[in-house]
Amino acid sequence: MSKRIKTHHATGLMLSSAVVLMSLSASAWAEDSKSETAKAADPSILRVCASEVEAPYSTRDGEGFENKIAKALGQAMDRKVKFSWIKKPAIYLVRDQLDKKECDVVIGLDTGDERVLTSKPYYRAPYVFVVRKDSPLDITSWDSPDLLKANKIAIAADTPAQVMLEKLGLFNRNFNYMKSLTGFKSKRNQYIRVEPQRYVDEVASGKADVAVVFAPEVARYAKQRGDQVKLVVIPDNATRGDGKHIPFHFDQSVGVRKDDKKLLDDVNAALEKAGPEIETILKEEGIPLDAIAKTPEGRAG
Repeated sequence: MSKRIKTHHATGLMLSSAVVLMSLSASAWAEDSKSETAKAADPSILRVCASEVEAPYSTRDGEGFENKIAKALGQAMDRKVKFSWIKKPAIYLVRDQLDKKECDVVIGLDTGDERVLTSKPYYRAPYVFVVRKDSPLDITSWDSPDLLKANKIAIAADTPAQVMLEKLGLFNRNFNYMKSLTGFKSKRNQYIRVEPQRYVDEVASGKADVAVVFAPEVARYAKQRGDQVKLVVIPDNATRGDGKHIPFHFDQSVGVRKDDKKLLDDVNAALEKAGPEIETILKEEGIPLDAIAKTPEGRAG
């Protein structure tokens, strides 16, 4: 019985009506829940969590490379792919879609993401330096002396790149420029994403001497500006001031809910089958691929 009914001393008739209404509501909820469960378990459909605003990974027109990977995965599973779209960045897919059972798989999570069960990795990619082809700076690693000569370095906040700029004493002098990429918005209580194309444009236009970005985010745009910029793979040997390894190469997996082991097994089997097609999609995107690691590390700095 609700607190409101108790407070207003409902009559027996009102009480009976409330019980009936509650019973009807419970029945309707049970039917809806049953229907949703049945829909989620439909073996002919693969429900994919997807962002409408996460280019180049995922876009509403289906041209994101992860949208294409989802279709290849669905075909290998002999299932029709149904995208469950959200008008938020992909960082919210697990919380706002997968956990609420609006969909069943998330494409492109770091292998070992603790929020979900992750598949066997289906590709591994590095962070890269984005530099102009005619740049006088020779930047090939974090140890390159010319990195200290760069006037502006474009990076995303709270990434491994930020850790290295702090170590090298370059963070403070790049702070205002880095904030300008987000329009000086505060990240308090909100996620702020710089459009990946912006990093390539900043370098191509000469506004920045170098950008440091996860390769899948910028490969498409660097490929479009192939006469102006190039991607230089960052060696995966960086260390913090205390000597601890900072990973710059990351394995990528498909994520499912923690209680969906059967689906995970099906996804793993399908990834083996769809492997060649997925590799073609990634290479067409222009992403430099690396050998998959035996011990994956998360992308958090």
